[in-house]
Amino acid sequence: MIDKRKFYINGEWINPVIENDFEVINPSNEQSYAVISLGSKNDVDLAVHSAKQSFSTWSQVDKKEKIILLEKLLKIYNERWDEITKTMSDEMGAPLDWSSSAQTSSGADHIDDFIYRFKNFDFERKFQKNSNNYIIYEPIGVCGLITPWNWPINQITLKVIPALATGCTMILKPSEIAPLSGILFADIVNEAGFPPGVFNLVNGTGEGVGTNLSSHSDIDMISFTGSTRAGKLISKNAADTIKRVCLELGGKGGNIVFADSHPEAVRQGVRNIMSNSGQSCDAPTRMLVEKSIYKRATEEAVDEANKIKVDIASKNGDHIGPVISQTQYDKIIDLINSGIKDGASLVAGGTDKPIGLEKGYFVKPTIFTDVTNNMRIAKEEIFGPVLSIIPFEHEDEAVSIVNDTLYGLGNYVQTQDKEKAKRVARKIRSGGVYINGNSADPGTPFGGYRQSGNGREGGDWGLDEYLEIKTICGWE
Repeated sequence: MIDKRKFYINGEWINPVIENDFEVINPSNEQSYAVISLGSKNDVDLAVHSAKQSFSTWSQVDKKEKIILLEKLLKIYNERWDEITKTMSDEMGAPLDWSSSAQTSSGADHIDDFIYRFKNFDFERKFQKNSNNYIIYEPIGVCGLITPWNWPINQITLKVIPALATGCTMILKPSEIAPLSGILFADIVNEAGFPPGVFNLVNGTGEGVGTNLSSHSDIDMISFTGSTRAGKLISKNAADTIKRVCLELGGKGGNIVFADSHPEAVRQGVRNIMSNSGQSCDAPTRMLVEKSIYKRATEEAVDEANKIKVDIASKNGDHIGPVISQTQYDKIIDLINSGIKDGASLVAGGTDKPIGLEKGYFVKPTIFTDVTNNMRIAKEEIFGPVLSIIPFEHEDEAVSIVNDTLYGLGNYVQTQDKEKAKRVARKIRSGGVYINGNSADPGTPFGGYRQSGNGREGGDWGLDEYLEIKTICGWE
């Protein structure tokens, strides 16, 4: 059993104030393999005090010194690549090859891009040519950073690196069910030599440590990635102290496949949703198919889903792993059953576990056809390898269906007509639109509309989230 009970506070690994052990489960075999501590209000208070004390000095550290530390952090990160990869594979079920090529690499990309953006970010600017007003961008202060289990290092780097660069101090609370990559990242920060108190880590639940962070009077900002339900609670908890709240929440992405789309568009769409076992907030979980190609498209989707292998995370190769937990597994199975009950046609996968994988939280790649947008499987975020295929007649109907959701994170368009693609992309209400399988480059802003959250992560926009803007009149 791996023992990771200590918290990282003020540059040291210390014991929790109150013992409260929590076992971490490997989702591939349902076995406990590590133990952490769940923090209390006392632990949060210690970490916040440490961050507050260090803010006055860290916020004034020269940009060049910060760059040296950030570049050292990236170097150590790359040296520990395989360790990071295996850690995420064990804790959240990402197959080793996918964990390396998608999960670990995303963290490296974000660190590298933020260093580039930080080097070129102008923190002091004259307002305009004939004005004596001066604009200064200053760190917002002490930040509470709450990260999820589905893309652990990706979200940690999207929050921690811009907070460090802008001069903020912070307390990180990784997901308690996938905490070891966060603990490893804290070790990397420590090895890089950041001053004590700048970065702190306290493990715990959302109801415990998360609530204590979001309501704490000495925290100036909360950045949270997770469910819309939890995001609402965090916003309410933060309201009394009027702290800034940056939320990256759920999604119910639509993938519009027009009749003139690329021949591989449907198969690529299926692969997209099934990757990471469907546990991505911007996954295209609703595939809208033009009626003239609906029969062919559904046949291709079923064929592709049946080709996708499911296996344990510790194996290399092209397959998907388990979902994260028993709770998540039960939710997915419940929603699959609801699709059947509501009259959708189950044409691939289902509620039975894959043969030979009775132990572990494994879900078959599942596809429903004849879905309408008012069914639960089309409205709720399933967060598993489940795709709903919905027919449409014309462009305006497709846009209407895609936008008929509480969410607005990522949507997709498949057509070889460039003007139609641009026209539809403009009409879709979401923070990101992906045309013909193209993905976002590092440094582009990521975030959502409506109940998919507020604020943006990545690039200059990611730095902006951690900055206050000061106007000084009479500078010259």
